[in-house]
Amino acid sequence: MRIAMFQPDIAGNVGTVLRLGACMGVGVDLIEPMGFPWSDRALARAGMDYAAQASVVRHVDWEAFHAALPGRLVLLTTRGAVPLPQARFEPGDTLLLGSEGSGVPAEVRAAADLAVAIPMRPAMRSLNVAVSAALVLGEALRQTHGWPTGA
Repeated sequence: MRIAMFQPDIAGNVGTVLRLGACMGVGVDLIEPMGFPWSDRALARAGMDYAAQASVVRHVDWEAFHAALPGRLVLLTTRGAVPLPQARFEPGDTLLLGSEGSGVPAEVRAAADLAVAIPMRPAMRSLNVAVSAALVLGEALRQTHGWPTGA
């Protein structure tokens, strides 16, 4: 199981996802370009010392990421998707989060093997990407018996 972020705009969200990946033993893919300069300082505020323990792969662009994709691509989206309670995950899935400002383009959406939406109240637009990652990752790990041991 992996988490991928498509052209993230906000360093704090990347830091939070790196912390999530480190704590859950899940690799993180960052698909560039990013909306901020990559630096330990930019990520340290949210990722704290956990970011250094995360398994991170940076990809120069979508094509490089897609070529290296090891399993299914599961897009987290607010539209046209299977509701999270009905989604079925596999151990080799990569959970893809869109850019905070613009989501993902049509070609990325079309490449997804599964699109998953988190059910919310009708008046709400979306959750923060890091919160979405945690919710969906938790369900995916539950289904695949992938929770870290020792807790």
